[in-house]
Amino acid sequence: MAAAAAAAVGGPQPPQAEMPAPGLALDKAATAAHLKAALSRPDNRAGAEELQALLERVLSAERPLAAAADGEEAAAAGGGGGPGAAEEEALEWCKCLLAGGGGYDEFCAAVRAYDPAALCGLVWTANFVAYRCRTCGISPCMSLCAECFHQGDHTGHDFNMFRSQAGGACDCGDSNVMRESGFCKRHQIKSSSNIPCVPKDLLMMSEFVLPRFIFCLIQYLREGYNEPAADVPSEKDLNKVLQLLEPQISFLEDLTKMGGAMRSVLTQVLTNQQSYKDLTSGLGENAYARKSHEKYLIALKSSGLTYPEDKLVYGIQEPSAGTSTLAVQGFAGATGTLGQLDSSDEEDQDGSQGLGKRKRVKLSSNTKDQSIMDVLKHKSFLEELLFWTIKYEFPQKMVTFLLNMLPDQEYKVAFTKTFVQHYAFIMKTLKKSHESDTMSNRIVHISVQLFSNEELARQVTEECQLLDIMVTVLLYMMESCLIKSELQDEENSLHVVVNCGEALLKNNTYWPLVSDFINILSHQSVAKRFLEDHGLLVTWMNFVSFFQGMNLNKRELNEHVEFESQTYYAAFAAELEACAQPMWGLLSHCKVRETQEYTRNVVRYCLEALQDWFDAINFVDEPAPNQVTFHLPLHRYYAMFLSKAVKCQELDLDSVLPDQEMLMKLMIHPLQIQASLAEIHSNMWVRNGLQIKGQAMTYVQSHFCNSMIDPDIYLLQVCASRLDPDYFISSVFERFKVVDLLTMASQHQNTVLDAEHERSMLEGALTFLVILLSLRLHLGMSDDEILRAEMVAQLCMNDRTHSSLLDLIPENPNPKSGIIPGSYSFESVLSAVADFKAPVFEPGGSMQQGMYTPKAEVWDHEFDPVMVILRTVYRRDVQSAMDRYTAFLKQSGKFPGNPWPPYKKRTPLHPSYKGLMRLLHCKTLHIVLFTLLYKILMDHQNLSEHVLCMVLYLIELGLENSAEEESDEEASVGGPERCHDSWFPGSNLVSNMRHFINYVRVRVPETAPEVKRDSPASTSSDSLGSLQSSRRPKVLQRENSGTAQVFSLVAERRKKFQEIINRNSSEANQVVRPKTSNKWSAPGSAPPLTTAILEIKESILSLLIKLHHKLSGKQNSYYPAWLDDIEILIQPDIPKYSHGDGITAVERILLKAALQSRMNKRIIEEICRKVTPPVPPKKITAAEKKTLDKEERRQKARERQQKLLAEFASRQKSFMETAMDVDSPESDIPMEITTAEPQVSEAVYDCVICGQSGPSSEDRPTGLVVLLQASSVLGQCRDNIEPKKLPITEEEQIYPWDTCAAVHDVRLSLLQRYFKDSSCLLAVSIGWEGGVYVQTCGHTLHIDCHKSYMESLRNDQVLQGFSVDKGEFTCPLCRQFANSVLPCYPGSNVENNLWQRPSNKSIQDLIKEVEELQGRPGAFPSETNLSKEMESVMKDIKNTTQKKYRDYSKTPGSPDNDFLFMYSVARTNLELELIHRGGNLCSGGASTAGKRSCLNQLFHVLALHMRLYSIDSEYNPWRKLTQLLEEMNSQLGNEEQQPEVPILYHDVTSLLLIQILMMPQPLRKDHFTCIVKVLFTLLYTQGLVALSVKCNEDDRSAWKHTGALKKNTCDAEKSYEVLLSFVIRELSKGKLYHEEGTQECATISPIAWSPESTEKYLQDFCLHFLRITSLLQHHLFGEDLPSCQEEEEFSVLSSCLGLLPTFYQTEHPFISASCLDWPVPAFDIISQWCFEINSFTERHAEQGKALLIQESRWKLPHLLQLPENYNTIFQYYHRKTCSVCTKVPKDPAVCLVCGTFVCLKGLCCKQQSYCECVLHSQNCGAGTGIFLLINASVIIIIRGHRFCLWGSVYLDAHGEEDRDLRRGKPLYICKERYKVLEQQWISHTFDHINKRWGPHYNGL
Repeated sequence: MAAAAAAAVGGPQPPQAEMPAPGLALDKAATAAHLKAALSRPDNRAGAEELQALLERVLSAERPLAAAADGEEAAAAGGGGGPGAAEEEALEWCKCLLAGGGGYDEFCAAVRAYDPAALCGLVWTANFVAYRCRTCGISPCMSLCAECFHQGDHTGHDFNMFRSQAGGACDCGDSNVMRESGFCKRHQIKSSSNIPCVPKDLLMMSEFVLPRFIFCLIQYLREGYNEPAADVPSEKDLNKVLQLLEPQISFLEDLTKMGGAMRSVLTQVLTNQQSYKDLTSGLGENAYARKSHEKYLIALKSSGLTYPEDKLVYGIQEPSAGTSTLAVQGFAGATGTLGQLDSSDEEDQDGSQGLGKRKRVKLSSNTKDQSIMDVLKHKSFLEELLFWTIKYEFPQKMVTFLLNMLPDQEYKVAFTKTFVQHYAFIMKTLKKSHESDTMSNRIVHISVQLFSNEELARQVTEECQLLDIMVTVLLYMMESCLIKSELQDEENSLHVVVNCGEALLKNNTYWPLVSDFINILSHQSVAKRFLEDHGLLVTWMNFVSFFQGMNLNKRELNEHVEFESQTYYAAFAAELEACAQPMWGLLSHCKVRETQEYTRNVVRYCLEALQDWFDAINFVDEPAPNQVTFHLPLHRYYAMFLSKAVKCQELDLDSVLPDQEMLMKLMIHPLQIQASLAEIHSNMWVRNGLQIKGQAMTYVQSHFCNSMIDPDIYLLQVCASRLDPDYFISSVFERFKVVDLLTMASQHQNTVLDAEHERSMLEGALTFLVILLSLRLHLGMSDDEILRAEMVAQLCMNDRTHSSLLDLIPENPNPKSGIIPGSYSFESVLSAVADFKAPVFEPGGSMQQGMYTPKAEVWDHEFDPVMVILRTVYRRDVQSAMDRYTAFLKQSGKFPGNPWPPYKKRTPLHPSYKGLMRLLHCKTLHIVLFTLLYKILMDHQNLSEHVLCMVLYLIELGLENSAEEESDEEASVGGPERCHDSWFPGSNLVSNMRHFINYVRVRVPETAPEVKRDSPASTSSDSLGSLQSSRRPKVLQRENSGTAQVFSLVAERRKKFQEIINRNSSEANQVVRPKTSNKWSAPGSAPPLTTAILEIKESILSLLIKLHHKLSGKQNSYYPAWLDDIEILIQPDIPKYSHGDGITAVERILLKAALQSRMNKRIIEEICRKVTPPVPPKKITAAEKKTLDKEERRQKARERQQKLLAEFASRQKSFMETAMDVDSPESDIPMEITTAEPQVSEAVYDCVICGQSGPSSEDRPTGLVVLLQASSVLGQCRDNIEPKKLPITEEEQIYPWDTCAAVHDVRLSLLQRYFKDSSCLLAVSIGWEGGVYVQTCGHTLHIDCHKSYMESLRNDQVLQGFSVDKGEFTCPLCRQFANSVLPCYPGSNVENNLWQRPSNKSIQDLIKEVEELQGRPGAFPSETNLSKEMESVMKDIKNTTQKKYRDYSKTPGSPDNDFLFMYSVARTNLELELIHRGGNLCSGGASTAGKRSCLNQLFHVLALHMRLYSIDSEYNPWRKLTQLLEEMNSQLGNEEQQPEVPILYHDVTSLLLIQILMMPQPLRKDHFTCIVKVLFTLLYTQGLVALSVKCNEDDRSAWKHTGALKKNTCDAEKSYEVLLSFVIRELSKGKLYHEEGTQECATISPIAWSPESTEKYLQDFCLHFLRITSLLQHHLFGEDLPSCQEEEEFSVLSSCLGLLPTFYQTEHPFISASCLDWPVPAFDIISQWCFEINSFTERHAEQGKALLIQESRWKLPHLLQLPENYNTIFQYYHRKTCSVCTKVPKDPAVCLVCGTFVCLKGLCCKQQSYCECVLHSQNCGAGTGIFLLINASVIIIIRGHRFCLWGSVYLDAHGEEDRDLRRGKPLYICKERYKVLEQQWISHTFDHINKRWGPHYNGL
């Protein structure tokens, strides 16, 4: 057969084709058995040859794909099967041969028995749900499949569920990756001894067959691959080939699943080099094999790979000694040429030679690394299979097959080596790929399995140079997208950086390679090799330098940029992933002293790379203006390794620091970033667009800050501690461009900064100094202290949820470092600093999450504004923290006013950084502080309270950290005299504070006020100059020799820099000078400056005391505390942490100054003795003026508000009373919509649109704003108290048979089967499903006003959350959602009162009146506006629900239908109101529902329409109720037409509504009572009938007997016993009781019917009717409902309805029968009613019983009960398949009302453009659906054409939702939330409470 097929297909026939006998060919199984026997013989050569021949024929790769290529030919030639047949045939042969003649399935089972399954190894693909347990994991990549996770014991562990991004494999059983305690029951280590040895013959055939099979597969792959043309992507062709090979690859995959025995055979086959060589050498006579080999060589070559025939060229598998160092010398020189190179990928096709040359230009390196990139030699099937897997861009099936083999240890090693060998090739393919995302995921899917295992990673590193390969490949990859750097020196820069706009960076294509690199660096043994290898470190620093200075920003000075580039995302991601994360990985191995050497290596090569970088960009001493890059990875590597060296390795800091000149260079760029941050926040970069703000925010954002801003600040702290402090301080002010501002003069010229930016830049500079001096993150804080400080800072800004805290606190960002967020220290610190606020509900429906809020003592002692400023992404957060702090101080009574940021004592500095504090004790800083204090005191412009706050903070820091050696105070007594020419005598702040400064010479513009003063010319004084002097260094020299010294910050800095440079080298001098002269030349010509001399005569101390006076607004307000209490000085009790404002700060500083020196104390006292004259000439200081203005403004605003409020008062009142109630459904304020006042004759309505009040009239009707919605809530009532549970197993199913809706449906269809249709439609109510519920917010408007309002909404272009075309709008006053207006019937209230007066007519007269009134046809009123509106609202009501919920008649369109529908609307609204009141009326009063009820108006509308249909008086049930009909028998005569429904089968509540709505409105109270009395008699009789059927035969005869005895007593008609016995007697005439066979008796429980239980039964039977009737009476006549206890509800309601005779005594127990008031003799009418039933049961006894009215047994409606733990829902439903397409839906959901499983947005279940959820919401809830989205844990509400996300009712242990299950922590039901959801469902308030609605366009 096979031969025939082969022959038919044509093509070269293998010569041996005819060898096996034709019989064998036909019977595969026999052939296989025969061959197996042959091979089992000791001499099996013949068998082997025979098998080879057969395989050659069966598995010839020539057929299938040829057939695939030209299918028509094949078909024509008679191969009817097309391409698939031959392949299937081949697979069948293989299966037969493997099984050796047996059945394939039995073979599989046999092999599985030998599986020593110690590992799970289940491989999954993307989107699979897996688990990760951090408690059990050794490697952070550890993951478990759901089955292993649930079978293991992880209680109390830190685990989470996650959706796999790239795919993965289960690690259960692998002790390299996880602890054995976490293994599941199946994979707890089995000793291999109890697994029997595999019998030799079982797998013998496999060893022969599989090599051929795999070779065949490889031939297919070679055959199918065509090198894609340059422009056309060839995915289609590749996918076609892969589809054809699907069965083959699946077959291999199935083999791997047979367990360990089969896997080891496969490993042998895949790694056997001999069989590979034999089969694929391409020699031999088979032309086809040769062709295939050529294709393979072409593919290799086109991939830019050589195939070295010569073993010696090939360097990978036989590494020679010492090859691991990569020669990258001369690299810096060579990169210069990179810019000119064409880096397009297309050149890669030109063969290896050209390629090699091109690469070599980039990296002048030896052939060794060339071989990494360009040489591949395949020696086994595995290697070539991987090659093709890569070529075909990692098809999922192949990946899964290769990974399924991993549990085999031997295979794992071989495969890992192969993977490493192909690493460079993978990178090249990835770069070219069009689907790089998918491919990246597949690569990582493989590599994470290989490299997470430390032992394996170490082995490959040693044997295959894994590290060299990775670093080289990364370097090559980035080289393709380098551009010239424009930083600093645009023309001559030699530096190259990556171009962030390239796809490679934009799409994160480098991600898989970097991820692997980080993964292997997490293994200590591998990281150590890396850190020891100098060559690797050099290469790596070269790699990092590609990112140094990328994404350069240039400040736009004129035009706004046209196009905002978004490349900064790519830049930040690249620095974090490619530079920072490997850095953290390396740092995690440098924790102990022994690793000092590593740090020295890194620091050394880092500094070399930095030096190269400075040279390449031609950097000398000034950064180029107006440009900034946020990316300095080299600086950050250097900083972080320094920090580690000091903190963990006890290295001496100075031994790893460079010289002063290098430090000066190092500090420039990080400082530039800090200054630029201030500029960006001052809006100086506003023309660069929003993205620059984005960069500034990202730089400090929690995921980036500890790899970016923290190392930068630390590096600046190191530089500051080692450089000259004066130089550093002046550099800071120059970088921040505020030098010119620091002058004593009141006016100045700033050449580099606009005036409006000065203030914020000065604040920025001072804030930066404060941060620099007070931050201790890397200067001596322990990890726990850091964590605590971070946490406090975040909590102070805002209360936080647990997950956002985890997210906001910068952890070590390397995910593989093993430091895990959520670790124990995190939880313990959190509980120490914060209190948990459980999730609460606000009445408006917005749900809170569980929040953490700082404890009081944290505010009291730990709130640290410095840390807050450092960590805020948005500036408003700083303000928020201060506001919360202020609120705390007020509340706890610690400080009433507006506090300043508190001063906090810092943790001690690490000794290595002591030099940092010299900044506080340098003259430059003191001059700045003195100047600023003076300027603030004199109210110069551009100074703020913030500046003062920072100045005082710095002074206080200086006093706290004063040097000890200044204690010898007396020596410097003559300070001021001795030191004549300089500002301050020394550098210690303590002594400089008291130093008086007399005169200062300033340079000011000629216009300045200071110029006029004549100052003594001879004074030699100090002067703080402006930037002027730096532009003219010569002047500086000259003036120095003159009388006075001009002090300039910049000049000072220049001088220092000069000294250092000169010390280092002489020739550098020439470079510096010209640079300084041209860099800062002013843009315009400088205005003429002149010199003025100011008389100052102040010291810092005197300025502080005057400031105290100024701040307090009182003269002499400062009085030294120690004069009263000398103790203060002896035992100072200065807290570490101080609250207060500026005044307290000044007092604190003065006290500290006095404490530190006796001189200061004396001088303070002296200053205070002098009566200080008022400081500034003004009467009112600016600050006071501000507050006065504020007060005045506030006063005015208050008055305005008062006025407005008065105007709104009346409207407000009505609004408050009606609308605000949405939020608090509990409050009971009885209030009708129209408040009836006796003197007003008509009801008055306010129109909320035009604001006029007046009655509703025929021509200008007023209407109520209403929302009409279809509702099926009533239909969901069930008769059992136990709520239904959501099904969570296959067994639990919910059937809707017992719902109220189902029962009513069955009843109606049963009636329609046997009775006249029109009569049936009067006997029941509909609307249990799809009933129309009407609700109002209580506001009224003129209907014409409403129309114009709708018109305006229609023209409003704003997107509303509702559809105006569907008549939807929001109430103009309270914004509640509405969709119609219900006209108010004009009528006067007084008339109403007349109607309610009881008349003394007898019941018989009333009955006659009722009948007459009903008989009058209701003419529809004339065409008034009112009647038109009534009609239109009726239309609205009809259109609210679907047609199927309105039409129940057998004759479509019959008027009976409308009639039924209309009175059912009234029924629905009454029933729902009863449910809202909790199912009974015990609470009484007008509940909230009553307050906003519109039943009165609704009744008018319904009655008006119902009166149009007059019921023929023949059929009016009223007659059957109130008259005895003589001709009973004549009715039965007409057999042919269906009878009417017997009156006892009528639903009494429906009858009530029909009777009332048939009456002319308004109704008279005594008519109402009359109708109720009559109907009660019917109801009571129905109760007796039901009772009689319930009890058994014996009970019945007993009743019959006792009742008969009492029949002739006086009140026999009011005794239930008599009546019951009569009913039983009458019904016994028919067959109602007969049908009871024995089985019936068993079902009815034998209750002993005592008189009490009978009475209770009858009361319960009637109670529902009484409740509904009382509600109706309450709405129609405005009477209040009395409140009562549950047990007396019946008697209270019946007396309220007037059923109870007034003389009724309450002493003896209450009997329900006493309410009866028979209009005609009871026994006659009862026998008449029973006769109807008897005549029906004659024919249909069964149905006759079923149709009897039963007692109302419905409980309140509930949603399904949900399980405690969300996981139970998730595990069942997320794998559940869709019933339509049997696939697992992408977004499964479940209905919480009925438990139906639906596909959200699923196209499979779409019907007529409606998706399944929308459809279900219409069928189940008449347009309202409540769905739980399984994969998101969120509830979604569908209401009509809109939907909204409601939120989640499942919260984690910290009270948080986990939308989309991103965190995957266990979730538990929040019962309160679920109650709220249910409440909103029952009360139909979804539309009002939830705010964010959108249209779903039927697509859910």
